[in-house]
Amino acid sequence: MSLHHSKTALGAALLGNLLAVSFTLVLAPTAHASSHREAPFITQNPKVDGTDFYMFRSYEAGRGAYTTLVADYVPLQDAYGGPNYFAMDPNALYEIHIDNNGDGKEDITFQFRFTNTIKDGQFTVGGKKVSIPLVINGGAIDTVNPAGLNVRETYTVTVVRGDRRTGTRSSVTNASGGGATFDKPVDNIGNKAIPNYAAYAAQHVYSVNIPGCATPARMFVGQRKDPFVVNLGETFDLINIKAPATEFAANAESAAKDDLAKKNVTAIEMEVPTACLTAGSDPVIGGWTTASLRQGRLLNPAPGTTTTASKEGGAWVQVSRLGMPLVNELVIGLKDKDRFNASKPSGDAQFADYVTNPTAPALVEVLYGSAGAKAPTNFPRNDLVATFLTGIKGVNQPATVVASEMLRLNTSIAPTPVGGQNRLGVIGGDNAGFPNGRRPGDDVVDVVLRVAMGKLCTLNIGCAPSDAPAGGLHFTDGAYLDETFFTPGFPYLKNPVAGSPQQ
Repeated sequence: MSLHHSKTALGAALLGNLLAVSFTLVLAPTAHASSHREAPFITQNPKVDGTDFYMFRSYEAGRGAYTTLVADYVPLQDAYGGPNYFAMDPNALYEIHIDNNGDGKEDITFQFRFTNTIKDGQFTVGGKKVSIPLVINGGAIDTVNPAGLNVRETYTVTVVRGDRRTGTRSSVTNASGGGATFDKPVDNIGNKAIPNYAAYAAQHVYSVNIPGCATPARMFVGQRKDPFVVNLGETFDLINIKAPATEFAANAESAAKDDLAKKNVTAIEMEVPTACLTAGSDPVIGGWTTASLRQGRLLNPAPGTTTTASKEGGAWVQVSRLGMPLVNELVIGLKDKDRFNASKPSGDAQFADYVTNPTAPALVEVLYGSAGAKAPTNFPRNDLVATFLTGIKGVNQPATVVASEMLRLNTSIAPTPVGGQNRLGVIGGDNAGFPNGRRPGDDVVDVVLRVAMGKLCTLNIGCAPSDAPAGGLHFTDGAYLDETFFTPGFPYLKNPVAGSPQQ
């Protein structure tokens, strides 16, 4: 089934631009930065804050038989954020989950644990060897675990089949040598410390063996340029921004200030043979990412050279969850945002009212109904149930499905090559894109804005055109995004912004 994006008349397009600004006001301050600081508790724990989750058929040439999973963490990283930069939390558990039978429960989980080792680089000063205070000690950083790197960050990966806590566990290993420990590249400190960051980071792309999978996968964990674009400052200042120009004109939309233009994130990425993720004859898989911390923490009042600042213990407690973008921001009520982050898809019935009876479209109509912003009138909002909880029938809905929030991908739909992708994904006629999975170049903000205001009703999906008076308007946040913002091959996200420019 192909859902084609129909163009409106000029007047409607201009009205859509006006309403885009209005709609942004209602959603601020959380709707645009995907999952950056989206819930009260997670603001206290940025190392385990999942910012974005991507899942798509690999569109790199010759890799169409693979599915790429990307989980981004640690939002709003300033490139100059030394001296400690943005290591992952060694006391946390980072996970990517796959549901391949539609029951809302994980069937395959990839678990990542991190270790930070201080190598204690020293200088001789006045005849004494003294530990240096920096991540680097003056040597070249041009290979995996170079002598010039003062802190080595490594990680291990475990694949769990069945329940993530009680299922069968196996180690993911390096296809070259069989080791189970992998190095993460240091963040992009700057061009003097790391003259060729692209070449350095590329050495941390591993070919790995996943037990139970006959074909090797690829894996990369490291800092990347934040893939989101958004005018954060002016948006939060009561939409102190000029109305966007005509949508999709790159020279116009890209003129809006992108406050993430110099921000980085940390990406956990795996490119897995699709046959290793699916089960039986159903090609649809669901995916989401979570992060968990130990239940207890005891602070050490006097940490020393051999003791840590805290002691973590007890059961794992999930504190971050992300599948479909913008759900916790746009759909879930403020009082339940922390609860959603701690929940599992199998328990999503508790949040059903937020999907079937959403508040954001109603608020848009209250504030801007005189300008033509009419909320959809179909209740329950079965179009949003299809978008967020079940997948769209004929596109990415499993053969059998339990309503639950996650990103769903129909792996039988061929990937669209770079240059042919439509940033509006399915509603733009490109069924290889969002909400059939999510690619780095999918403009999920524009898509979610339009779907919330009834775009699917105009296509007779879960409702009728008469249910959505504003369903045909071209809502946009004015920020330009397409596949040119990313690389055409794994790991797909661009190299991170450097901490200092080339001298």
